[in-house]
Amino acid sequence: MAKREEGAAADAAPEIIDRDADWSRFLKSRYKKQLSELSREYPYRRSLEIDYRELESYGRSGLRMADELLDNPGKVIEDVRNAIKNHQLVKGRDGKATGEVNVRFVNLPRKIGIRHIRSDHINRFISVEGILRKTTEVRPRIVQAVFRCPGGHITIKEQGYGKFKEPDGCATEGCTFKKLDLIARRSRFIDSQKIRIQESPEGLRGGEQPQTLDVDVTDDLTGKVAPGDRVVINGILRSMQRVTHGEKNTLFDIYLECNSIEIAEKEFEEVQIDEKDEEEILALSRDPHIYRKIIHSIAPTIYGNEDVKEAIALQIFGGISKEMPDGSHLRGDIHVLLIGDPGIAKSQLLRYVVKLSPRAIYTSGQSSTSAGLTATAVKDEFGDGRWTLEAGALVLADMGIAAVDEMDKMQKEDRSALHEAMEQQSISVAKAGITATLKSRCALLGAANPKLGRFDAYLPIQDQINMPGSLLSRFDLIFKMSDIPDHTRDSAIADHILKAHSIGETIAQHKRTPIPGVDDAYIEEQLRPVTPEIEPALFRKYVAYARRTCFPRLSDTAREALIGYYMQLRDLAAGSDKPVPVTARQLEALVRLAEASARIRLCPTIEKKDAERVIKIVDTCLREVAYDAKTGSFDIDKVVTGISKGRRDLIRVIKQTIRQMQKDTGNDRIAIAELIEILMPQGFSREEIDAQIKAFLREGEAMEPKSGFIKLI
Repeated sequence: MAKREEGAAADAAPEIIDRDADWSRFLKSRYKKQLSELSREYPYRRSLEIDYRELESYGRSGLRMADELLDNPGKVIEDVRNAIKNHQLVKGRDGKATGEVNVRFVNLPRKIGIRHIRSDHINRFISVEGILRKTTEVRPRIVQAVFRCPGGHITIKEQGYGKFKEPDGCATEGCTFKKLDLIARRSRFIDSQKIRIQESPEGLRGGEQPQTLDVDVTDDLTGKVAPGDRVVINGILRSMQRVTHGEKNTLFDIYLECNSIEIAEKEFEEVQIDEKDEEEILALSRDPHIYRKIIHSIAPTIYGNEDVKEAIALQIFGGISKEMPDGSHLRGDIHVLLIGDPGIAKSQLLRYVVKLSPRAIYTSGQSSTSAGLTATAVKDEFGDGRWTLEAGALVLADMGIAAVDEMDKMQKEDRSALHEAMEQQSISVAKAGITATLKSRCALLGAANPKLGRFDAYLPIQDQINMPGSLLSRFDLIFKMSDIPDHTRDSAIADHILKAHSIGETIAQHKRTPIPGVDDAYIEEQLRPVTPEIEPALFRKYVAYARRTCFPRLSDTAREALIGYYMQLRDLAAGSDKPVPVTARQLEALVRLAEASARIRLCPTIEKKDAERVIKIVDTCLREVAYDAKTGSFDIDKVVTGISKGRRDLIRVIKQTIRQMQKDTGNDRIAIAELIEILMPQGFSREEIDAQIKAFLREGEAMEPKSGFIKLI
């Protein structure tokens, strides 16, 4: 009986767990190599990274320690440090025990969305993912403050995050001094940085505003990341009481005490694709009508514009970015510009693309500054009065699409900020003593209206676009979208729009009061014209899968087709004073588009049909924006410089004629009417000459000393 009672008592006794020994065994078993490397590199390297999944796989004790980490992270991190210290797992070069080692946990299986963080998560170990919005400068922060009283006694006060804590008085027994002086040189400091992480745009739906979380980064993690980086941050969620007008509030603010940072290396890794999704994607890629299905899945409520939608589809899939041995970078992103009359659904297309692309950001040029588009340095409360580097739209759209509406309404200095982002795919910031280069590897989808409101069929296109040639030349495809009345087409558009409205009205009414004869099958049938052939969710996964796994190579037949088209156009200007039809930029655009075309089929090879498809698209664009009716050929200078070959010839002939007339008459004032009469027989119209003379006067190249006379300056 007594023995049974003793056994029961033994069972009731709490289990004695030696966490020090458990962690020591685990580290010796799984991290022996890392510990020896840390010993060799200490103090230049002070952190040991522990994989959470590795810990989980370490038997029953590993599972217990993994669970304990999530619930009581502060204690666990201290346990690991004690194990390293007590068992001398890390030794310096002299063989002696080192100072404190940072313990970093990575690869947590479950990520928590920033908007889903609740009070239950406070003081727990969590993992959040997102995009970096702001970073402060790296500055030292005191963690152990050493004070001295007038009597020479030393008092040490540990410091936490936030407000500086001073001791109430000297800690030495019998000493009554209350006022103590901080001894900075004997105090302990660590590097500190504040960063702000924002929800990734691809995780938002229905126009939601992205939420943010402030993160406290210390020691060797500081300065590792820059605005625009996609990261996973693991750490302990902390709370801090709000103080309003000197009074404590019942509300608390939260911040993340960073334990480790994982930078996302894989493209679109946040898009989850399971085995079922992969099967659907592969089945779609083998569909002979895949191009039609993809085109019809882009803004199906917008009638027509098939060529524009095809170009946008190619842009979403994108070409392949290449790094050369000499360090140079060849972009794979495709830039597309839509210029069209009002009411032709440009903005609708842009907004739909933002919803469809796995990673995209929409902004309007009218309300965007250069700082809002690229990056800026600001001084605000977030940085406690320090300068903060904040990412703009093009940085946040890294590895995705930046949709910029109303580009023609942008200020001149704001448009100039786009040059570097479009070609070099980076943004250089040199503001307020902060010098940094941020990544901006995004495709730009722009929309603009003609300068005069609508396109004028009789004016050259370069005179109708309020954008410099240097910016226009960086676009791979420029589409001119004109609203020209056409009975057949207008009838089809009207029918399409009214059908969409009609079924929308029916659905709205049916929800409130059931309509006889209207069921799900009827609604589905009526919705068919405006229903995308590929569901948006699957479309996003298809794009992410293609960009993640498919890297096609040029076949010989495709290469010959592209070279043949390029040389055909170049030969038009060979050996004569003709306009330059295309440049190497257009050839590079053809390659990028051909890569995207092969990606749509998930094909590892760029075939001849891909080359022919993109040649057709590029040729259509060139005919719209670079065709010179006078010469019957392409003139790329109309886009690149804004001045066509014909206009350059006119400028040269006018100036030569004026100088010759000044020489012949001995007078520097030339009658404009007389000048026009001399020039017209040379093949120039009166309107052309008159417009160019006005341009000279407007641009300051000439003056009008007397009404009806001109003088070159």
